[in-house]
Amino acid sequence: MAGVVAIIGRPNAGKSSLFNRLTGTKDAIVDDIPGVTRDRLYGECEYEGRSFYVVDTGGIFGEDSDFSAGIKSHVEAAVRECDAVIFLVDGKAGITGSDEEIADFIRRGGNKPVIVAVNKLDDPKHDGTANDAYSLGFERVIPVSAVHKRGLYELLDAVVDVLPVDVADDDADDDGEIRLVIAGKPNVGKSSLLNRITNSEHSLVSPIAGTTRDPVDTRAEIDGQKFRIVDTAGLRRRAKFDGDLEYYSFVRTLAAVDRADVALLMMDAQEPCTDQDKRIAGHVAGKGKGIILVVNKWDLMNGDKKADEITRKIRDEMPFLSYAPVIFASAKSGRGVAKILQSAVTVSNNRKKHIPTNQLNRLMRDVLAFDRLPSDRKGRSLKVYYCSQAEGEPPTFIFFVNNPELVNGGFENHVKNKIRELEDFTGTPVRTLWRGKEKGD
Repeated sequence: MAGVVAIIGRPNAGKSSLFNRLTGTKDAIVDDIPGVTRDRLYGECEYEGRSFYVVDTGGIFGEDSDFSAGIKSHVEAAVRECDAVIFLVDGKAGITGSDEEIADFIRRGGNKPVIVAVNKLDDPKHDGTANDAYSLGFERVIPVSAVHKRGLYELLDAVVDVLPVDVADDDADDDGEIRLVIAGKPNVGKSSLLNRITNSEHSLVSPIAGTTRDPVDTRAEIDGQKFRIVDTAGLRRRAKFDGDLEYYSFVRTLAAVDRADVALLMMDAQEPCTDQDKRIAGHVAGKGKGIILVVNKWDLMNGDKKADEITRKIRDEMPFLSYAPVIFASAKSGRGVAKILQSAVTVSNNRKKHIPTNQLNRLMRDVLAFDRLPSDRKGRSLKVYYCSQAEGEPPTFIFFVNNPELVNGGFENHVKNKIRELEDFTGTPVRTLWRGKEKGD
């Protein structure tokens, strides 16, 4: 499962440096000027078979600036919406009044697991100063150096230890149940679709304990097919989202996608293909999940736009999802909902398809018949020896070649198109891996 961990602390404590270490990126701007992180930034961390999302927040309770109120609002949302908090303090500066104020602020925010990371302790002989951090009132204190990677694994062990285990996965069975996540920006109709599905006269509905802030998955059986609706934060929220809640709803949607088989990406018919739609779609594709594009609130369009115009817009602005079905629906009236569920079954089945050997041989002939196989500046051409399909989902095909570096984007897309000609992979990404010939092969 993927939880959400927020890094908070006063300005210049090293939050962005720690974020970069945990996520293995340089996405967060690192600067010695207090308050340089103005907004939230998220990234994914994988450790010991577990994954979670890390949110980097701006400093609070430090020097006054025009950004202070907004940054405080961000951190309020972080404490309220995350699964665990890394409270970062500056080990060189020692515990300050601002740190104590933040500690009180965290305690008022709810009963969340808190790990105090005492940063900038580059030398083990200074680790004793970390004991001063126990005065903040939290039982977990770990000396670290984000710059030099000291104490990082101890910190990760502590984070994994406090994150909740996905008990919904523990009771999962192999009876053909399809895990759906209803994704999309706030107020697009996710709750309405959930209610429409679970309130169906043909549904048997039961709650399942989960791990998000709204900790309930929903299991439904419709016309003999079992579904599990994987919950996302805000799925049942009725209040209007503000900027912070919308942000955390987005991060939690990413975490929910990781637990699902098929994503129903809901878009507003009056405003499809927003930036957030595209970000969620990219995450779904990157995780290898099935996807169905649901254009909701179609009943409000009054014929202003035709379906083919919106479909063309979607294909133009999200070309990487050319394989995804587009369904026009109204969760409020129930129009298209049955089609959505039928499509979810099809997409789920397509993710499990395996191409027989004789068809893979045909694929090899088509690949080798490409007008001109890629080559480098020295005139060395790509040679493809054979292909096999890997086990698991999504459909993944391994090509053994003389030099994987010769494979370019155009040729890879050509191969994926040929694969799709052999079998119906609607709604699911197709992956290709290129491996070089090793000695002894």
